[in-house]
Amino acid sequence: MPFGSLGLCNELLKSVAEQGYTSPSPIQIEAIPVVLSQRDVMAVANTGTGKTASFTLPMVQLLSGGVSPQPQSVRALVITPTRELAAQVAASIENYSRYMNIRSGAVFGGVRIEPQISQLQGGLDVLVATPGRLIDLYNQQAINFDRLEILVLDEADRMLDLGFIDDIRHIQMLLPSKRQTLMFSATFSKEIKSLAKGMLNNPLLIEVDTATSAVDKIKQQLHPVDKERKSEVLIHLIKRNKWHQVLVFTRTKLGADSLVVQLEKARISAASIHSNRTQHARTLALDGFRNGNVKVLVATDIASRGIDVNQLPCVVNFELPYVPEDYVHRIG
Repeated sequence: MPFGSLGLCNELLKSVAEQGYTSPSPIQIEAIPVVLSQRDVMAVANTGTGKTASFTLPMVQLLSGGVSPQPQSVRALVITPTRELAAQVAASIENYSRYMNIRSGAVFGGVRIEPQISQLQGGLDVLVATPGRLIDLYNQQAINFDRLEILVLDEADRMLDLGFIDDIRHIQMLLPSKRQTLMFSATFSKEIKSLAKGMLNNPLLIEVDTATSAVDKIKQQLHPVDKERKSEVLIHLIKRNKWHQVLVFTRTKLGADSLVVQLEKARISAASIHSNRTQHARTLALDGFRNGNVKVLVATDIASRGIDVNQLPCVVNFELPYVPEDYVHRIG
């Protein structure tokens, strides 16, 4: 099935083709026509299934025919759990809307708030935000939601895991009740059902590749080793296999930084990414990893959803995550 059969306009089809996509994924086939019909959606899909395009493409099309945003107002709001995911979603929106008159931006913590306030002064069609910074901006009267048309909660289960439920409830109270709401999650737990019940109006439930099994195309290997020799084995595997780009997951921030030190001692370029690092440091590490200056990126689970590296050849679980779903997100 081609993208052209989903009801998308020619400008979006041109952008999609330029991104190198030829046929939609299952979640895109299911979700795009429903979002275009302006119905609320509760979608359950793994990371790596193309879910971002399943809401950004129809959202951009719906907004393209409307009125221009008013000063300090937003017409569509996408809430994500992490800074990296916010930046990634914002980049997707910018790429897809390049042939359309859509103003978009992203706001998140870890960077100065003043440029973000300036960005909002003229109003935006789409704002991608993390919960904490969004509330900060609202409290500073830098943004209003009076004209909001669409709300998207991306990685809703992750937001609950990270303790954002109170922030989400608070944000909900600030939004107009008449709106289209889209919720995307990797799991459909009791907590997610409860959240959806209070935020969505008669939503269509779409379930595609729920997060209980790993992606079929990924080859997985297990290397039994004593805990004390994990670093030694990792260094051996990187050198023996001549891995040029490796994403390594640890459980703790301290463990991530410690592993980077050991890799650097072995003359393997490495950097860490976790919540204790500044946004500037995290961006530098991720950019270095993407352009090849950093061979090994060591991350905690804050980065398991939000790192988008084309054709990433190798992911290593240096330590297993606390919950099985996070394993799927790490490797997906």
